Amino acid sequence: MTAGAPAAGAPAAGAAGQEGFGLPARQPIPPRHRAAAAGQRLWLAFGGVADQPWLRPLRPGFRHCFAALADEAGWTVVEPLSGRLVVARLAVAPGFDLPAFYRRAGLAVLGPFAPAPPRGGLLPRLAPLTCVALCRALLGPGAPFALTPHGLFRALSHGAERISPV
Repeated sequence: MTAGAPAAGAPAAGAAGQEGFGLPARQPIPPRHRAAAAGQRLWLAFGGVADQPWLRPLRPGFRHCFAALADEAGWTVVEPLSGRLVVARLAVAPGFDLPAFYRRAGLAVLGPFAPAPPRGGLLPRLAPLTCVALCRALLGPGAPFALTPHGLFRALSHGAERISPV
């Protein structure tokens, strides 16, 4: 080994932090995250009645939203409820048409969209965990600003040019 040369397997100079800033370098996306996002499609479903008092001011039929992710193995539903987050892998055939099922049940469904790839940042986003915030997080940084389920539905229905449809 020569003087000044890094040892085998050692990071190159500057890899441990950004020069002069003392910040960690951005790490590449792990293969398991790339594989998880490959081929996924995202649908958003809107509906709901006022089962909680604070939902009554929201527009009827647009008091809640949740996401359904499809991949080659089947469906995963991500649904924020009052006080907890439900993530469920559905026991249905991979070819099952879940968006059509939701439409028949009276929900408004938008999609498919391509979920945003995982990406890190210096600080996490500081926002309350609402159904709209969760759906916007799945859509990624190009998601339109919205505070209510109806606002998100309207923004996605009318000109979501920054969101990548599948």
